[in-house]
Amino acid sequence: MLTAKKLRITKITEARKEKITADPAWELLKAAQKVIAGKGKKFITFDPAQDDKEAILKSCLGRTGNLRAPTIITGDLVIVGFTQDMYEQFVGQL
Repeated sequence: MLTAKKLRITKITEARKEKITADPAWELLKAAQKVIAGKGKKFITFDPAQDDKEAILKSCLGRTGNLRAPTIITGDLVIVGFTQDMYEQFVGQL
């Protein structure tokens, strides 16, 4: 699945095992050129250099205030959460 688009994945975090709260999450997210956050059946794309920090964090943090799972970091792209359409478009066929 993850190699279908030949992404060079730098890091995958699992929020259930590694708790990343708002401040460390923002440090990770603001370094990306593009953040794609999925929730339910929808996903939204952000540019951390231009888009509102609070809107990005709201989409990327769960109810507990931690970065949502899964989070995939690949180069200058960060993919947070899961939707099938998002993964098919940005990661590869499921």
